[in-house]
Amino acid sequence: MNQSSPSVRYWDACDGIMRRVREQFPLICGAADMFSETIRRGQMVHVFGSGHSRILVEEMWPRYGSFPGWNPIVELSLTFHNLVVGANGQRQAMFLENVSGLAARILRNFDLKDGDTALVISSSGCNVVPVEMAEEFQRRGVKVVSIISSTHSEASTSRHRDGKKLQDFSDLVLDTGAPVGDAMVKIEGLETPVSPGSTVGGCLLINAIKAEVAQRLTQAGQPPKVLTAGALVGAEKATELFEAAYDEHARRISGYYSNMGL
Repeated sequence: MNQSSPSVRYWDACDGIMRRVREQFPLICGAADMFSETIRRGQMVHVFGSGHSRILVEEMWPRYGSFPGWNPIVELSLTFHNLVVGANGQRQAMFLENVSGLAARILRNFDLKDGDTALVISSSGCNVVPVEMAEEFQRRGVKVVSIISSTHSEASTSRHRDGKKLQDFSDLVLDTGAPVGDAMVKIEGLETPVSPGSTVGGCLLINAIKAEVAQRLTQAGQPPKVLTAGALVGAEKATELFEAAYDEHARRISGYYSNMGL
């Protein structure tokens, strides 16, 4: 294997991300304690990310190996990347990501409850909507766990009205381990680096939290209904689990709409 190959250097950088995530085991367990208590009480953990942080929202739920208890808040206007230019293009999404007041309008759709918790994800921790989302959650008594890239956030300038960053409105902060600028591989003759790492670190954090929460729920006598492939448990059992999980999600989320405006 050519040790100077860009792909090998990317893998080596990912090894560093893995080490950084493992260093945060106590914090991961702290987040799992918060989230499992919310889910055990029949409530929901609200998960928000704008831009490419949407990836980590979907990594939490719903996908194979996941279970109900998470409320994925994904705004298409902030996360729809496919067209790039033209209507619904990236310029609009990046503009809207820094519109003050949008987070409050999003949360106006939910009747938040005492004991709810939230996970807010932003690599820079500096764009207005995720920062104000965490601010709004805390203002309403919801504890917030954030996932950021610490070194990238420290090197970035917040667009929040008071210069605050996501970590300033977080009860617990987790770090993806990605470097400043996110991209991790320098190519000779190319001015700027390629191949970001925040998604790697973020997915490691998300699934570590998920596993810890599943253990806590099971030990509490409330084993979660996990979306599981038919190749593993058979088609009939897989269908049963999917239907049961979706039904539970519907029952949980319905409580966040029933008293709106009252």
